[in-house]
Amino acid sequence: MKIAVINEISTIDKNKDIISALEGMGHEIINTGMSQASNNPELSYIHTGFLSAILLNLKRVDFVIGGCGTGHGYLNSIMQYPGVFCGLILSPLDAWLFSRINGGNCISLSLNKGYGWGGEVNLKLIFDVLFNAKPGSGYPESRREPQAISRKILSTISQKVHYPLCEIISKLEDEVIKPVLKFPGVLEILDIENIEDAKLKEEIHKRIS
Repeated sequence: MKIAVINEISTIDKNKDIISALEGMGHEIINTGMSQASNNPELSYIHTGFLSAILLNLKRVDFVIGGCGTGHGYLNSIMQYPGVFCGLILSPLDAWLFSRINGGNCISLSLNKGYGWGGEVNLKLIFDVLFNAKPGSGYPESRREPQAISRKILSTISQKVHYPLCEIISKLEDEVIKPVLKFPGVLEILDIENIEDAKLKEEIHKRIS
């Protein structure tokens, strides 16, 4: 699985903990958010939500690990976009249930509030259960089928109630888009020239120029 780790500015010091907790799990990790104080420009949860949505919609990654001080800001930010199914994960049980019932493609972590002694251990336990079972396998067993149906319905709703990503990019203010596109490494990951959606490729080119 290709996983993006996308920290915003207030959680920059937790980036190393997230990366360390993912070590040895066999996934390809793309560390594309705030990871050190020298990163410029600064990315808030508004920016990391937008970046996460682009990477997921372009299928540049399979899963995104994000968050903010409480987890709520990033959760609300990323859920404004189509094709994103994010859960607020505070404990290993949250991760276990989210994976089996919701089968989402993104999690939001609380990386300041409640992040104290043993916080890095909690991350390791969260990732162990999050990625060690087939997403959407259901819980309890008797609810597997209706839960799968609900996930499909939710996916359809997401596409119907959101603008297409190309329209979103055309309408968003520069203060949201420019810091993301200027952030080190982002254009390489987006691989714009190989975007299949011609309209989306055109809109991103417009915002770069």
